[in-house]
Amino acid sequence: MSIEKVSELLKKHKLVEGMVHSQRMARQDIVETVVHRQHLAELQHFLTSLPTGELGVMLEVLPIEDAKLLWGQIPAERQNDVLWEVSNAIRTQLIGDREPLFFDSQIRAFELIDGRLHQTTITCRKDLDDLRPIWIDILNATKSERGYISEHFNLQLSDPEDTTDLEVSSRFNVSESGEINLHSNFLLDREGNSRSIPVVFLLHDGILFSIRNEELPVFRLERRRARTRPGYVADCNDLLLNLYGADVEYSADSLEDVYATLGNVSQRVLSEKITDEELATVLAEIAEEEDLNGRIRGNILDTQRALTFLIRSKVLIPDQFGDAKQILHNIDSLNSHTAFLFDKINFLMEATIGFININQNRRINQLTVFGVVFMPINILAGIGGMSEFSMMTEGIPWPIAYGSFIVALCTLGWVTYILLKHFEKRRTKKSQKMRSSG
Repeated sequence: MSIEKVSELLKKHKLVEGMVHSQRMARQDIVETVVHRQHLAELQHFLTSLPTGELGVMLEVLPIEDAKLLWGQIPAERQNDVLWEVSNAIRTQLIGDREPLFFDSQIRAFELIDGRLHQTTITCRKDLDDLRPIWIDILNATKSERGYISEHFNLQLSDPEDTTDLEVSSRFNVSESGEINLHSNFLLDREGNSRSIPVVFLLHDGILFSIRNEELPVFRLERRRARTRPGYVADCNDLLLNLYGADVEYSADSLEDVYATLGNVSQRVLSEKITDEELATVLAEIAEEEDLNGRIRGNILDTQRALTFLIRSKVLIPDQFGDAKQILHNIDSLNSHTAFLFDKINFLMEATIGFININQNRRINQLTVFGVVFMPINILAGIGGMSEFSMMTEGIPWPIAYGSFIVALCTLGWVTYILLKHFEKRRTKKSQKMRSSG
């Protein structure tokens, strides 16, 4: 339907342009320019709503003259993506030797040479020729770029963001052609913004493909290790296991940070005096560490599930099988640490809320003391405000009468306060004596 619409617009444009050009009229150049721009604007407006893949199909099926006219109306910022969708023959007729480039994406190919990984940064399609990689690392690639890589290596690459809604049981599978697909979450621990980043792994024909939309410290570490350590990896399975192992190490480092943070929080919470403002800050820190601890636990459980799937798939050699078992053992130890941290977090949360309640009770106690002190004063003040008080003090000058009354009020309040303090001290000593005897 879109192809028919574009063909109709192109035919209409040629017809009207030809009619205007064949007629002789005043200011013909101006009329031709206005008509030309009007029809091209209509075509451009229609093209903005079309996806990149459909534009590539149109360029393939249209006559070359129409394809060139259509290509000229595609916005410059979309042309590179469209080039990924057309064949080399059509691309050569449209723009000559120009190659589509990887702009915002970072695609790296790694070849194993003398026991070390040799990195090649892919900037255009020619860079993939004559390569024999064991790892293709794809970061932030567009759908068109993933489509070309899929076609080049005869496989199907998916968008990591499209895999987050998959059922857990569907994230690890073996395709009919023997490709192993794993959709895992990797931890990104950033202060105040820790989160899980989805990563797609695909094992195909001795090559590991990793697709993600955000850089991760684990991948930087793995690239550096593989380039600098001879014999660090032997095949794509080693790479995959090392990435999972590095992710477990990264999770362990994050757990150590949680331990350190909670240790500082414990000292502040259990101090003798802490204000409500400080307690509010402590609650926020505890909640953040609880969220991070939960993400770490979910991350290592996801890694555990992926490794279990690899072991069941029987694609690992004995040495790799032992490495996978060791990573699973490390995960088991981290699980106990996360469980302990959850208990510690719950304790600190309850202790913090308890201290908040103590501060509130202290203020209520102070208000109660003030209420008890001023209650008899309020009663006498009410009596002093009655007309009977004037009758009782008749014949006494009012400054003396009311001055004596005020002194009596202050004395009564002071005596009440002293009595309350005395009873409070007796109760404190009694409770201390009971604790010491117990």
